[in-house]
Amino acid sequence: MKTMIIALAAATALSATAAVAQPGYGYGRPDAPRAERWMTINERQAVLDRRIERGVERGDLTRREAYNARATFQTIARLENRYRRDGLSQWERADLDRRFDALAAQIRWDRRDGDRRYGRNDYPRY
Repeated sequence: MKTMIIALAAATALSATAAVAQPGYGYGRPDAPRAERWMTINERQAVLDRRIERGVERGDLTRREAYNARATFQTIARLENRYRRDGLSQWERADLDRRFDALAAQIRWDRRDGDRRYGRNDYPRY
């Protein structure tokens, strides 16, 4: 009976060790999901531009929402160029990150707000 308990304990310990040793998602891992990986400013601009274009193609964004998103995007791009002239400081990088986060949240909201649904009597709402 003692040998069976010892063998069972050893098997349990080995199986738990193997599960812990399995690689998981984490920072710096190449196959980590996109949201966990840090992106450069240029990558963020490309992702946001693609999200705006995809929203227009799928009909999730109205013309006005797309126009406003593109105008905000261009404003941030001009600000980035102004910041880069003498090198990006830590504060400027954080400011751009905050602005990109706000734009991403606005695009996310605009794509999911249901502006393209039909209103009363099946007339488009725009």
